[in-house]
Amino acid sequence: MRAVVQTVGRASVTVDGEVVGAVTDGLLVLLGVTHTDTGETARTMARKIHELRVLDDERSAADTGAGILVVSQFTLYGDARKGRRPSWTAAAPAEVAEPLVEAVVAALRERGAPVQTGRFRAHMLVESVNVGPRTLLLEL
Repeated sequence: MRAVVQTVGRASVTVDGEVVGAVTDGLLVLLGVTHTDTGETARTMARKIHELRVLDDERSAADTGAGILVVSQFTLYGDARKGRRPSWTAAAPAEVAEPLVEAVVAALRERGAPVQTGRFRAHMLVESVNVGPRTLLLEL
């Protein structure tokens, strides 16, 4: 599982002209799933995201109650080492990835995090205003 985590002043996801998820002063998480990920991987990723000390004064979303916007992003497993057309073979198929993305969201909510999401398999417009900017890659 891979996650790109960004601190944001605001971030939102729009699908078909409707905002389906938005946060202010929190984290935008682009989340990719691979074939070997499990429910345990999802719980571990949720803990790492929630406790990541990347906000002001080295605080975490767990410390501050900051909102988290989670957006599925299979392209995090794109491989463009050969040629110009990426291969997506390392990305888990949608029927495997979707329940694991939902498991990360559920685990974050169980931890008390206010979580918003994008919409799986939808054409999403993701907007963000980065703070810092602070962007990290988490990989399990």
